[in-house]
Amino acid sequence: MNKDQIKGTIKDGVGKTQQETGKLIGSKEQQAKGLKKQVSGKMQKSVGDAREAIKDGTKKASHKR
Repeated sequence: MNKDQIKGTIKDGVGKTQQETGKLIGSKEQQAKGLKKQVSGKMQKSVGDAREAIKDGTKKASHKR
């Protein structure tokens, strides 16, 4: 795992918690902020996943030579 995967996963989890807290206290603003954080976290994790796939592909290609 790389730092983008880790940070993205954490940000997604924090966003879910914030969204649920917003629901509990009746705050649409907190719910929206939580959703935004989740989207941001998922995007960051996707970037990390792509980087990891590229790194793995590069390693496999160099081993075939």
